[in-house]
Amino acid sequence: MRHNYLDNTPMEKAKEEYLSFLSDNSFTHKTEKIPSCESAGRILSEAVYAAICSPHYNASAMDGIAVKAKDTYGASESCPVVLSAGQYAVVDTGDPIPEEFDSVIMVEDVTELDSGRVSILSAYHPWQNIRQVGEDICMGDMIAPSFTVITPSLCGAFLAGGVLEVEVIKKPVVGIIPTGDEIVSPKANPEKGEIIEFNSAVFSSMLNQWGAEAEIYDIIKDKKELLKSAVERGVAECDILLVLAGSSAGRDDYTSTVISSLGQVLFHGIAVKPGKPAVLGAVGGVPVVGLPGYPVSAIVIMDEIVKKLVDMWYAVKEEKHASVKAVLGKRVVSSLKYQEYIRVTLGNVGDRLAAVPLSRGAGVITSFTKADGILVVPQNSEGFEAGQEIEIRLLKPLSQIKASLIVTGSHDPLIDELSDMLKKQDASFSVTSSHVGSMGAITALKNGQAHLGCIHLLDTETGKYNESYIKKYFPDGGVKLVKGVGRVQGLMVRKGNPLGIKNFADIVKGRYVNRQVGSGTRILYDYLINKNGMNKADIDGYRNEEFTHTAVAALIAAGNADCGLGIYSAAKMYDLDFIEICTEEYDVLIDEKAYGTPQVERFLDILKSEKFKDRLLQMGGYRVD
Repeated sequence: MRHNYLDNTPMEKAKEEYLSFLSDNSFTHKTEKIPSCESAGRILSEAVYAAICSPHYNASAMDGIAVKAKDTYGASESCPVVLSAGQYAVVDTGDPIPEEFDSVIMVEDVTELDSGRVSILSAYHPWQNIRQVGEDICMGDMIAPSFTVITPSLCGAFLAGGVLEVEVIKKPVVGIIPTGDEIVSPKANPEKGEIIEFNSAVFSSMLNQWGAEAEIYDIIKDKKELLKSAVERGVAECDILLVLAGSSAGRDDYTSTVISSLGQVLFHGIAVKPGKPAVLGAVGGVPVVGLPGYPVSAIVIMDEIVKKLVDMWYAVKEEKHASVKAVLGKRVVSSLKYQEYIRVTLGNVGDRLAAVPLSRGAGVITSFTKADGILVVPQNSEGFEAGQEIEIRLLKPLSQIKASLIVTGSHDPLIDELSDMLKKQDASFSVTSSHVGSMGAITALKNGQAHLGCIHLLDTETGKYNESYIKKYFPDGGVKLVKGVGRVQGLMVRKGNPLGIKNFADIVKGRYVNRQVGSGTRILYDYLINKNGMNKADIDGYRNEEFTHTAVAALIAAGNADCGLGIYSAAKMYDLDFIEICTEEYDVLIDEKAYGTPQVERFLDILKSEKFKDRLLQMGGYRVD
């Protein structure tokens, strides 16, 4: 079967030539008039000039009496001036000044006498305490030039200058067409083969943040004529059109073909990872972008291409991403073929900022939800070495990142629960966690990449937990061990235990799902293999590795595996049967430099709290004594 193979155009070349093509083909903004009082946040399309002066009459600047300045000359404390009733008029702040008067005396400086007379103790000069016509704005003054972002104070200035409506750049309408036979609208219980369509929610939110208005169309099945009709409608109704999925080179990927049939495709395939299958085209002057189906790939193209289209609409120059220097915690290897975008977490540990790469899967949307920044690996680069100083594009404010507590090591749902309790206690507080296993925590703390790590490392010779590893890997100190909780480990098996698994040796009866090398659970597993005199080669799934207890439980619940070693709380969460094997020590290892910091102190306070203990008992599988 013949496929349409993709190009591999460098990102900057594709971006520059695409925007230039659109500019030459009259891609530009539209305008609309809106009430001035509702214009904050919008961008002016034309300069705004005052229609009246502000103030438009001579107004009193305070409460007091309006007088002729010359009638006050010579007044002093030793020689007060007395004014009769006809020589002044009582005024309040904002009142018009009678034409015969040219000064206002503050009420505090006026002493009332009999017969309507008043006494003053100091002289006033002309126009003192009076807001003269045009003091703030004069009719014909330019209040703001074209392409100005309207602030709340500018709204007030427009109204003060008699401008009740302003002409602004109309928000671009960006159409979003989700496609795919397997795609369904969000629902609570999708069936097998159904994939929840959430990309449009992500992208419409991004567009709203950029000042665009999203129009989400119905899901289009993988039929060329249906997609063609949808694109025709979209370009007629929208200023920019996005087609979700169908941009690759598979048998049902029609985006490029449809755009070509209606207009022009400039690029199909960009040298970025993730994001390569993007399509950049236009129909009748309307930009049409085919986004990859995987969310992380599509987010990269949204940020690198679609954001630039919105900026171009508003005549806004591309802003340089805020960035910081950080030390890379783990080696990053990259293909020479692509410019690669790698999500990272950032942590301010000691006196430096550390960056730890997250999962690089194009379909792992949570890698973006957890990311603090992006490491861009240039095309033709092999990557970066651990310990190398690299530049990171920030996705969050640096102040927020520096205030975060960086937790790594062994996965357990209790970390999420503890993080939630911390957040409820102080909304400005945040926890960044990564599941790299107990040995991963040891490495992270040695390299200054985390404040603390959760560990449960069994010494297979002594049967004790954690302490021998600390002596081995931190012979000169530098860390503190805080006792955590007892945690029940055992075999998670499918509901009803259909294979009749009764003990660890029975795992040979079915398909096993393992934990990654370096995790405490993996060390326990290998120990039990040797203790029971078993052969790893006899175990179906020994190399099937996952990074969390919940991931193991999810695979067993889905029928992808029959059993796996894990914690009771994960089995309970997925309604699995559980065969208890042991209670292990799940402890907290803390960087000595971080010990005593507000973040760590709050973490430990929650860890020791009765409220947290109650929560663990509700989850089940923990011993807090």
